Amino acid sequence: MPKKFYLIIILLIGLFSGFIGKTYSLVFTNHDFYMEEYNKINNIYIYGNSAPRGRILDIKGRVLVDNLGINTIIYHKPNNITLEKEIEVAKNLVLLTNYSYKYNENILKDYYMLLKPEETKKLITDKEYELYKERKLNKEDLEKLKKERITQEDIDSLSDLEKYSSYFYYLMNDGYMYDNKLLLNDITDEEYAKIIEANLAGIFGEISWVRYYPYKDSLKSILGMVSNTLPKEKRELLREGYTLNDKVGISGLEEYYEEYLKGEKALYKVSNNNLILQKPAKKGNDLILEIDMDLQLKVEEIIKEQLINASNMANTKYYKESYALISEPLTGKIKAIAGVRKITNNKDISFQDVSINVIKNAYTVGSAVKGASMSVGYKYKAIDIGSKITDGCVKLANIPAKCSYSRLGTLTDLKALALSSNYYQFIVALRVAGYNYTYNMKANITEEEFNKYRDTFAMFGLGSLTGVDLPQESIGLRGNKIAPDLFLNLAIGQYDLYTPMQMLQYINTIANNGSRLKLQIMHSINNEDEVLLEAKEEELSKLDLDDKYLKRIQEGFREVVKSGTGYWYASPKVLGAGKTGTSESYIDSDYNGTLDAYVLSNTFIMYAPYDAPKYSIVVISPNTSDLNSKNRYRAQINRLIARNINDFLFST
Repeated sequence: MPKKFYLIIILLIGLFSGFIGKTYSLVFTNHDFYMEEYNKINNIYIYGNSAPRGRILDIKGRVLVDNLGINTIIYHKPNNITLEKEIEVAKNLVLLTNYSYKYNENILKDYYMLLKPEETKKLITDKEYELYKERKLNKEDLEKLKKERITQEDIDSLSDLEKYSSYFYYLMNDGYMYDNKLLLNDITDEEYAKIIEANLAGIFGEISWVRYYPYKDSLKSILGMVSNTLPKEKRELLREGYTLNDKVGISGLEEYYEEYLKGEKALYKVSNNNLILQKPAKKGNDLILEIDMDLQLKVEEIIKEQLINASNMANTKYYKESYALISEPLTGKIKAIAGVRKITNNKDISFQDVSINVIKNAYTVGSAVKGASMSVGYKYKAIDIGSKITDGCVKLANIPAKCSYSRLGTLTDLKALALSSNYYQFIVALRVAGYNYTYNMKANITEEEFNKYRDTFAMFGLGSLTGVDLPQESIGLRGNKIAPDLFLNLAIGQYDLYTPMQMLQYINTIANNGSRLKLQIMHSINNEDEVLLEAKEEELSKLDLDDKYLKRIQEGFREVVKSGTGYWYASPKVLGAGKTGTSESYIDSDYNGTLDAYVLSNTFIMYAPYDAPKYSIVVISPNTSDLNSKNRYRAQINRLIARNINDFLFST
């Protein structure tokens, strides 16, 4: 036979073998896969209304956020249902729920056109019908003209039952025909039972879910909020299978852990416009926090008590809120996050949870940064261990004198921290910039000198993201001007602003021998008894400083609490190490855009015990004193909050 013939035979055998292989694959090997793809193309699937989200619990298993089931009424359009039947269903829903629903003019006019087709036909002129026949007007044009010509008198001719039923009819027909339509939400058991027992066409009941907070407002802004529909800024989730009617976390932990907390909605197959359950709803995973609610509630109680007591203290008219954070410094685990604001309405006092401000708002923290400032001096050889400087005032050219709060005598580096000398830090800062101070000298300070401080501060967490598991963490606020006096202010915490969360990471880094750990609220993600995700310690950076200098800063912080400005912030038995800070600033007290009040704010950071850190705390109280007042009294609010927290922490 010719060679060409053999080639044709071989080609046919190859094609036939390929066909056999594909058929075998379709029928046996990949049958399930191909059937699934076929079903996707040839069937319509829809999801149920909602699924319960995972719970949020504290470290001891107490539920902080749970789900509360609510009764909902859903409509799914039956096959071949008539207009008259749908109107009847809408009217029955009104009768069963006692006429308690709103209507609007636009929807009501559409409904009038359905109810009164003969009357609305008369609203179109013969000439307009001729134009329609000539295709100069289309059906939509005629409907628009009808709607425009419906008068208020026409609307008033409808009965109350007809007006109210327009609401339900609109909901029943809004969106895709095969979608489930939510008609009623959070109705009573009695109403729910009446509607289900009425056996209305296309109507069925379903349990939906809303978030429930057993501890009410405690920690609520940290826990976060859930939206009942997909917000515009979350529309990218549509690509991940969300629908516009899906619940989604939009703030706090609900947003950060959305992928774990969200439930899986029930899946239905649409068959002859009936629903066949394919997959039942599945609850989301539980989020276990490191938060201890015993501690959390106690800290909130302490702050509230001081907010009330402050009303009877002089110069406290601008004091409205305080913040407190507690963590394990050697692990980065956060045990309490409190932010409480006092709301006064005449003589009534209430409290608002503002705990989310610990990552969003930045404050002038004053001398609390001096541990980091001292490290800049050591790093750039401006001072060494034991360096002595006699306290005084710095006077630079064209700049008013800048001093400590009083003349503190001759100070070592330890004493400078213990007594919080501003002058010591001013001299160190000038030396870092390459100057030996002389009275009325000129100093050419550049951005490079500012960055020496800021880069070192960042290694402690000041001006850096802490990595805490919350969305939209602020990096703080960095001053944008370069000047000699602002450079000196930076060194004493009076220029750049830091968040309470950054201050927590800063004190933890000192307590943890220079290791900057990621701060962590989450303990684990659990699906019943199975742990899906567990928090792990993560070092973000290591302090670039000789160990001997860090030890010296730790000793200085110990002296602060033992005998310095932090004395009595904790019982001497606690063996704490920390730093106080006071800052002066102007605020807009009446929110009119003008900085009109000159105020004092207070900060305290600490870890204890000094030799084996168990807890670290940060307490920040903005605007505790009115500095414009002739009365020189300064309320010790921050000291009282810190002392009470420490007494509770180390007495249990």
